[in-house]
Amino acid sequence: MIKTVFITSTEPYSGKSIVSLGLINMLLGKAQKIGYFKPIISTPGGKQDDHIRTVLQYFDLPVSYEDAHAFTWQEAMQRSENDSQGEMIDTIIRKYKQLEDKYDFTVIEGSDYQGEGTAFEFEVNASIAKNLGAPVIVTLSGENKTTAQVANSAITVVRNFESRELQILAVIVNKIAHEQVADVQELLTAQLPQGVIVTVIPTTRGLQAPTMKEICESLNAKLLFGAERLSNQVDNFVTGAMQVPNFLRFIKDNLLIITPGDRGDIIIAALQANLSTSYPQIAGIVLTADTVPEEPIIRLIEGLQTVVPIIAVKSGTFQTTTEIGNIRSKITPDNTKKIQLAIDVFNKHVDVAKLDQQIVTFKHSGGITPRMFQYQLTNWAKGQKKHIVLPEGNDERILRAAARLVSQDIVTLTLLGNPDDIWANIKRIGLNLDPTKINIVNPAASEFYEDYVNTLYELRKNKNVNMEMATDMMTDVSYFGTMMVYKGHADGMVSGAVHTTQHTIRPALQFVKTKPGISVVSSVFFMCLPDRVSVFGDCAVNPNPTAEQLAEIAISSAESSSRFGIEPRIAMLSYSSGTSGEGEDVEKVRRATEIVKTKRPDLKVEGPIQYDAAVDPIVGKSKLPGSEVAGQASVLIFPDLNTGNNTYKAVQRETGALAIGPMLQGLNKPVNDLSRGCTVDDIFNTVIITAIQAQEE
Repeated sequence: MIKTVFITSTEPYSGKSIVSLGLINMLLGKAQKIGYFKPIISTPGGKQDDHIRTVLQYFDLPVSYEDAHAFTWQEAMQRSENDSQGEMIDTIIRKYKQLEDKYDFTVIEGSDYQGEGTAFEFEVNASIAKNLGAPVIVTLSGENKTTAQVANSAITVVRNFESRELQILAVIVNKIAHEQVADVQELLTAQLPQGVIVTVIPTTRGLQAPTMKEICESLNAKLLFGAERLSNQVDNFVTGAMQVPNFLRFIKDNLLIITPGDRGDIIIAALQANLSTSYPQIAGIVLTADTVPEEPIIRLIEGLQTVVPIIAVKSGTFQTTTEIGNIRSKITPDNTKKIQLAIDVFNKHVDVAKLDQQIVTFKHSGGITPRMFQYQLTNWAKGQKKHIVLPEGNDERILRAAARLVSQDIVTLTLLGNPDDIWANIKRIGLNLDPTKINIVNPAASEFYEDYVNTLYELRKNKNVNMEMATDMMTDVSYFGTMMVYKGHADGMVSGAVHTTQHTIRPALQFVKTKPGISVVSSVFFMCLPDRVSVFGDCAVNPNPTAEQLAEIAISSAESSSRFGIEPRIAMLSYSSGTSGEGEDVEKVRRATEIVKTKRPDLKVEGPIQYDAAVDPIVGKSKLPGSEVAGQASVLIFPDLNTGNNTYKAVQRETGALAIGPMLQGLNKPVNDLSRGCTVDDIFNTVIITAIQAQEE
């Protein structure tokens, strides 16, 4: 059974709140602990979202308001403009996971489409559902739409979600004219994918009708009388501009009367009709044109035992009528009558038993999104907090990544460079970095500088390094940062945003050196594809490894795979699969495969094998039937750097995969190299995997 459902729309006022109320009510009959989460709210300026309050209060859910949302729409737009959307998704995943751990089931509700940027809003909602692994219930409005328009909208929305590999549980169309219901139901059932539940809910006047309180607030009106009856529902409204006998003919149930304040005759007639058993109940009166009744009329009203709400506005009758016609009613916490009506409508029109069965039988694909993989990495890193040194402390990307890492309390950080220059850059960028939570060290001014110089001299004097050279080398941030790791003053180092790969890893090769039994330092990328995470090696270090080196790279990559929670199934890649190919390059891969099998018989390995046979189950079964690796490889070992580097970049660019790395493997202590074209996300992720590597030391 899944633990969540994502309710979303592609337009405002779609009736999404009806579905969330009905679904939560349904689930409370089957599970004790239900959570609710609306990641992005429309309410600006610190005002609380009415719908969140309604859900939490009516069902008495043990979720705090703060835990039930993550961002306002304005904050989401700002993060998009500042290229911080990834950070926003990280926060949403983190907040959702906190709820998931506490509750049997969590209902997630998408944004309200009440701001600018509809296309962006759709992408954000789809990304949230994808990253939370949630199947989707789509809600649409049929208000003022033809049957064909409704069908086209539904088909387009479903295709757009399915193209993003999201599963649709149900499509629920609200506010359909009664005469259209059967046609819409038939058309959608025929044209939407089999298995998608189709529900058509006719227009329900009681759900669309605003209350007198909503009208009063929307018009910014002054309340004169009837505060205790502001919950009165307005189903119709009429302008009181005619003579009283004609006016009385227009009175209907729950009528709102709009009239200038000097029409005492209309006001008295309305109030008297409300008291009469011969006329329907009226909802309230709006007095327009900045006029109020004369004193005798006021005194008469004050003497009545029952008075409907009477409110006054400054605008004229025509403008007031237009504004009232545009009011969109909300389901608020104090309107339990409307909440119950929404639940009743849901229960009446939705096939609850079928929806329940869909939820029970829905199987998650088992894939992991890039952001979800990042979330897991973050949790692992936090589990045993490590100290990472970043030598390139002046780079803006490094500083932005550092701010994220510190704010999430993932690692302890040291930045190398001139403290005055670094703090000036932090201020210029506008980052919020607590000085007490980050270390900034100028290598030449460090208390450890002399000790590091002496240590380097002792380690390298047999390689023609004299004291003067050691003194000069230790002013280099790469040497200083690497020495911090060597001496245990830091657990790992990440560099390369500014410096070359050789500049970054040369000090590590000189004195951190490789682990016992390892002769070659290699690298892997964690390739986060839409449905899986694969390990690619070696795509960054060794230009043309020998068969023995290739075998060692494969074993190291398998160990890295296991360490990061990915079951290793090793594919030794070549341009030929099995025994069919010949040539020096194929033979090298064949020999490497045999070496792996000899050294590590416990590992699942196949080679030589082509890329398509390694990852495509159909091709793998065809080319290498019976193989434990073909079609489901998780560790892909490339025969040379040219092939590996080009392939990982092609996969990354063409599929949108997140490539985390490179992560160096084989060193005694973790030192990792960045690309000079790296992003803030790349730095953030590389620091995290470095911290996880350090946990194994």
